[in-house]
Amino acid sequence: MDDQTRIELEAAAFRRLQKHLMEDRTDAQNIDMMNLAGFCRNCLSRWYQEAANERGIEMTKDEGREAFYGMPFAEWKAKYQTDASPAAKDAFKDSHG
Repeated sequence: MDDQTRIELEAAAFRRLQKHLMEDRTDAQNIDMMNLAGFCRNCLSRWYQEAANERGIEMTKDEGREAFYGMPFAEWKAKYQTDASPAAKDAFKDSHG
């Protein structure tokens, strides 16, 4: 497989993951993703921002989040984010504290 095809496949997989998290699994909360997988939508948006910055494209944290979420982060939170359970908060503290 040539490099361009590999890059295109990786980009397609990323777009599918993004669509899955933004459209199909809005019920999956970021804290639960962090507790289970060690990353969440915010991590993905930060990695997107960092990749842009590494290529000389100025992008703030908020711009990275909006690019990944497809809307301002505050709007996403209002539509989809629920309060984390005490158990989820404890698990996060244990694994990331």
